[in-house]
This record gives sequence, C-alpha cells and structure tokens, in this order.
Amino acid sequence: MVTTRLPSAGFSITIRIAVTADASSIGRLTTCVGEAGAIVTALDVVDSDPASVLVDLTCDTADSSHADQVVKTLEELDGVDVRKVSDRTFLLHLGGKIEVSSKVALRNRDELSRAYTPGVARVCMAIAENPADARRLTIKRNTVAVVSDGSAVLGLGNIGPAAAMPVMEGKAALFKRFGGVDAWPVVLDTQDTDEIVKIVKAIAPAYGGINLEDIAAPRCFEIEERLRAQLDIPVFHDDQHGTAICVLAALTNALRVVGKHLEDVRVVVSGAGAAGTAIMKLLLRQGVGDIIAYDRKGALHRGMPDLTPTWHWLAENTNRSNYAGDLAGAIAGADVFIGVSAPNLLTGDDIAKMADRAIVFALANPDPEVDPREARKHAAVVATGRSDQPNQINNVLAFPGVFRGMLDASAEEFTEEMALAAARAIADVVGDDKINPTVIIPSVFDPRVTPAVAAAIRTVVRGTPTPHNPAAMPEADLAGAPEETF
Repeated sequence: MVTTRLPSAGFSITIRIAVTADASSIGRLTTCVGEAGAIVTALDVVDSDPASVLVDLTCDTADSSHADQVVKTLEELDGVDVRKVSDRTFLLHLGGKIEVSSKVALRNRDELSRAYTPGVARVCMAIAENPADARRLTIKRNTVAVVSDGSAVLGLGNIGPAAAMPVMEGKAALFKRFGGVDAWPVVLDTQDTDEIVKIVKAIAPAYGGINLEDIAAPRCFEIEERLRAQLDIPVFHDDQHGTAICVLAALTNALRVVGKHLEDVRVVVSGAGAAGTAIMKLLLRQGVGDIIAYDRKGALHRGMPDLTPTWHWLAENTNRSNYAGDLAGAIAGADVFIGVSAPNLLTGDDIAKMADRAIVFALANPDPEVDPREARKHAAVVATGRSDQPNQINNVLAFPGVFRGMLDASAEEFTEEMALAAARAIADVVGDDKINPTVIIPSVFDPRVTPAVAAAIRTVVRGTPTPHNPAAMPEADLAGAPEETF
C-alpha cells in the first residue's frame, strides 16, 4: 500500500532490524521502505557478525497507520527480523521538553546568602516599597505565561489541559529558542470564563506577559478583553494575533509578486473563529478592498439570524455585496483565498474560477482546504501551514519577536499598531531581491526575523528602537541556524 498523504518528520520512526549479512540486504530494506511510500532519512549499523547485521533504519511516514504498514512490509521480507520500532516524536517528549535552570552559581555560603536568605530580604523590601522594581529585579523582566484550558488544541479540539501540555511545552521551547524569552506552560483545569480570568489575574505578578493559547472561540475573545482591561502587562492571544500578523506579512509580499494592492482586492476567509476573525480585523485595519467571511453557517451577511456578537460585527463590517451563497461561489472572481478552517473544502476547479493572478493561503493543518498541488495549477501564489510545502505560514515568525520587543520596552499592553508593525517587519525581511511566488515569507530559522520584529515593537512602544537585551536574545546562536523550513 502506498499512501496518498505526504510523509513528514512528525511521523518519523526508527526500526531496529536484523538482516542476513549479504551484499544486497541493506539495499532490499531501503527499496522496500521507499516502495511503501516512506522516506529513508538515516541508516545506522548497530552491530554485526559474520552471519548478520543489526541496523537502525529511520524513515518519515505519513501517519501512524502508514508507519504500521511500512513495518509490516519489512517483516514480510525474507531474512529480515524486525526487533523494535520507536516513534521518534514520542521519544522526544519523554519527560517533557523544557526545564528550569539557575542563572546564578550557588557554590558556597556567600553566594547562597545573596541569592537566598538573608540577602534576598533586602530585594524583597525594595520591591515592596516600589512594586515597579519587580520588572527589574525578578524573572518578570523576561518571563511569559503560556495559558491554555485545552479547549481548542491545534486541530484536535477540546482535549483538556493535561493533553494540551505537550503543545504548551513546545510553545515555551520556541519562545526560548527564537526570542530568548523564558516561558512556562500554565494549563487550567477549568473552561469557565470567569474562573480563567480570575486565575490568570492572580498569577500575573510573576510574569511580564500573558500568551493565551488554544482557547476556543468565542470564549477566547471575552477572556482576552477582560484580562487586557485588568492587567498592566501585555495579553496576547497567539491563535488570533500571531496568525493575523503572519498572514498579513505573507499577503503583503504575495501582493507584491502579483502586482496588486490590498485596497483593490477581494478576499474570502474560510473560518471565522479566533484566527479568522483576527485576520479579517487586521486586514480591515490595513485597508483591504472587501472581505467575505465564511463559516459553518455559510457566508456571514447582514440579516443573517442567530449570530454571535463577533459574527454579527463581521457581518456588519464585511461583505459589501451581502453575498449569502456557498464557499465555491464566494471565491469565484476573488483575488485572495485565506483558509483557517477545515480540510478539502475546495478543488482545483474552484481555484480556477478565482481572479487572474490569484493568491491562495490554505492553512488548515495537517490537511489544507485545497490540495496545494491542485491550487498551484491555477493560482499565482500558494501558501500553507505545512513544513513540507513552500511558503509555510507559521506563527513562530511573530510571537517570539513580539514578546521580545514588549518585554524589552516594558510594554503594558499589546496593540493593533504593534501587529501592523510586526507584519511589516516580517515582510521586509524577505527583501525585494529574494521575493518570488515560492518565497513570500522568511524561514522561521532566519536569524533576522526576531530582531526585526522586536525592534518594530519597541519603536511602537517607545517611539524609537532600542538595543535588544544581549543576555535575553541569543543572536549568536541564531546566526548559525540552518536555512531550512520549519
């Protein structure tokens, strides 16, 4: 069986195999794996004797069932003994992905006396007398809480706080790797809006910012709004604002490629949840020509019954022609399609009916709204959320730099002006000499991205850019990062 889905590192397995020690044995293994639709990424000899060879064969598969099929195919070969199969993604998560480490040495009584009692009491009293000093004298200066209730995790849905932890750990690891920000998962065993607001407000003194993550709409809107009103630190819902920033950055460059202007184009957005709503609001703020918002109930239009307050606002502020039909009809003649919804909603024939030099951002993961290969037959620029396709739109381009800039400038809130500035900074990193239909967004490993975004944020907060904190922004590490797609 050859899978129709593309293999990826997310389903990488290592298979320990004993084979007879003949000249063709290794070749038979790799050929078998390739014919099964997987991609061999490594083959290591573990042990050998005159009669046999023990090897670890690592390959990328498309999903768990495909991995099982690859193993079964190997087991059917003559002279092959499959000893063990390891899922490399699960191995990476054993014991979690992050840890706490001390910044100070505690080698003797002298150092202990300054880091802890009695010396620490002097610092405590200084903060008691001037609470603002907490930003200077504690981890508040460089720490973000990654808060989730587990109600809208990736494309997995409401899986709860414990199951959300691997995502929140990963988010914290990305904060550190790309922005030098110390972030920590805070998963809450409640999905009550009042309770979430109360808890986050109570823990806020320890943090310089709050990153809300994977909280279902429409509850996420109210939670963010109330926390922003009650806290004196930035509150940033990455599913909304991080996505919107990256989409605007990518669209800015895509429009440069096709020679169109934002104020002249018609955009269709499939998915009016947290991400889609934030995208549309930022595009409207930037002066987009027209938008049609589409969700499960259809195209949002004036006079539509039973709308949530957010959808009612969208219906009143988008869709100039008050279109009320299906998604395929909405994108006919449209310049831009942005999907943040569900897989396989459109076909290549649907994309063919869009305007000339169309732009398609099919961002549903892992399966996009339209097959990108089919979309490229008709659209001038195609982007997805996948790492194995050109033009991956990934929030890691935005949130590390946004928080790096806000922490550096001691910002008390996140604003729309910051979002626009961050989007411009990301778009400009590509440069006019590099931009083309397959390069509209920088690599997440481009070391210029986070400093550029952080500088743009500081400019908005302070009016002029300020140097980044060298202890917090590991620019030297980033400079050696490989140029590859995340």
